[in-house]
Amino acid sequence: MSLQSTSSIGDATVLAQIKVISGKCIEERRRKERKTQEQLASDVGIGVRWLREIESGNPKSSIEDHLRCASGVGLPASYFLIPLMFMDHKMAFPRQLLLDDMAALEEYCIRCIGDYYVDTISSRLRPPVSKSSPPEAEA
Repeated sequence: MSLQSTSSIGDATVLAQIKVISGKCIEERRRKERKTQEQLASDVGIGVRWLREIESGNPKSSIEDHLRCASGVGLPASYFLIPLMFMDHKMAFPRQLLLDDMAALEEYCIRCIGDYYVDTISSRLRPPVSKSSPPEAEA
């Protein structure tokens, strides 16, 4: 999904909600890490005023800026990307997930992707099962 393609009103509303929650998560983590806005802004290469806008959930903030700030405070990208996957598939996202630590969910998703890939590759490498008739019983 192109991030530019979220143009319908429903998608824009969901994206705006994700940005609000994302901003709160960034602010909470920044405070937990005892970083000032000035420190985080400097770490990720943005202005303090723009960081305030991101933390307040400004809908004009970019996904890239949210991801950079999230990374700057040690939040995994999954807290932002998983809701986008739900949105792309027109599925309701349980907002409570964003307020929890998503590290375990992220690890589970990565394992599932890895397992799926291994299963797909191994099925391609297995010889096809012949559909011959069962051997006739000896009389």
